[in-house]
Amino acid sequence: MLTVFGFVSLIFVIVAAVTSVMLNASLEERLTQQVRTMVNESQPMLVRSGAVDAAANLRLAQLPPGSILIFESDDQVRSGAVVDGHYNVQSLTEAQLSGLQLGGTVPAAEDAPSVVAVDTLTVPRLGEFRVLHGAIPGGWAVMGQSTGDVRATIGNMLTVITAATAVGLFVLGAAITLVIRQGLKPLRTVAATAQRVSRQPLDQGVVRIEERVPAEQANPHTEFGQVGAALNTLLDHVDASLHARQRNEERMRTFVADASHELRTPLASIRGYSELSLRDPALSEITSQSLERIQAQSIRMTGLVEDLLLLARLDEGQELVYGAVDLTQLALESVADQRVTGSSHTMRVEVDEEPVIVAGDAARLNQVVINLLANARTHTPAGTTVTVSVSHEGSGSATRGVLRVHDDGPGIDQALLPELFTRFARADRSRARATGGTGLGLAIVKAIVEAHHGTISVRSTPGDTTFEVDLPAKPVA
Repeated sequence: MLTVFGFVSLIFVIVAAVTSVMLNASLEERLTQQVRTMVNESQPMLVRSGAVDAAANLRLAQLPPGSILIFESDDQVRSGAVVDGHYNVQSLTEAQLSGLQLGGTVPAAEDAPSVVAVDTLTVPRLGEFRVLHGAIPGGWAVMGQSTGDVRATIGNMLTVITAATAVGLFVLGAAITLVIRQGLKPLRTVAATAQRVSRQPLDQGVVRIEERVPAEQANPHTEFGQVGAALNTLLDHVDASLHARQRNEERMRTFVADASHELRTPLASIRGYSELSLRDPALSEITSQSLERIQAQSIRMTGLVEDLLLLARLDEGQELVYGAVDLTQLALESVADQRVTGSSHTMRVEVDEEPVIVAGDAARLNQVVINLLANARTHTPAGTTVTVSVSHEGSGSATRGVLRVHDDGPGIDQALLPELFTRFARADRSRARATGGTGLGLAIVKAIVEAHHGTISVRSTPGDTTFEVDLPAKPVA
């Protein structure tokens, strides 16, 4: 719009300048012809009168308003007069006559004035006059007409052009605004649709993209309509891809759940038979060691299968039995248990005097606390202090129960933080049981917390690592 206004304004200015120059030249030429005609008609009068009183000559000649006549004798005596708007002849004062450049070098003719030049003469307090200088018997005569009408005409024309330009720009601006707004309406619809789609959670759960650009704004026969049609095609493709992804995830989740469920029985059998075989006193040492390894690996495999089955069921919204859970009591009991199994670490607990009660599954929330403490104990060196704190935050319906697990260990690699809660994520890539683990502990914690409509976050720097679990203090409908 600014570009259009600029070009239109420039065109108006150029037109006004060219018009004013041409009109000014035309009017001045016309005024010059009028002055020549006036001089030619007044020549007989000037020859008869000679260089006498200018006012008397003007009255005798009966010239139109704005006419001026100035005489200068050979002995430089001046006389001048002008006809005002009421046809009254006004004599020029000495101050007005002094300083005017009159006369020339051409000698006066004996029977007629001799025109020397056409000029513009400025008379104090009267303005500019278009005049002809001419030699007459006994001196010089200057006769002309005021340029005030020409200047007024040019000024009026410029005023009209300026007003017309302002009105034209206003009308043009309103028209362009209306046309552009109407023309860009499909783009605004496309942008609004894209914004609504961008706010949808497309990274998890059942995803359906229902938003589309309306058919009237997606006409493929117009440029803007092609944009809307292209966006609709893109959304259709993304929607189909998300459906395919969702179906694959559901198949995989079902497969993992079914496989985990089916593996529980043979793993239990392997563990049972290994335990039964170890009771045979006739076993050799090598056989006994082999059976012990079989038993240990079956126990580890059973834990992994149980974790996978739990994640699959949590993804399906199962496995939770809601009730009132005392987070304070869970923290105290979990720390007490860890003090027994993790004597190399200093375990501390900080709780409020009032218990923190949340709505949830006690067994699963207990698993959250145990996993976080086990994670801190496993990935920090001996002598590290691990502190568990439980508190209320917020007020009224926004009251939250917050559980924090803090340690002063070496911290978590910053590159690992974005994927810390994903499945099979490991700070130590080794498969060693002491350090590597299965990589499902924190994924299970996150799944359980989100199933309780809560959030979990972590911040870590060397010497300061804190896991924070935020849970609603009352059931979510």
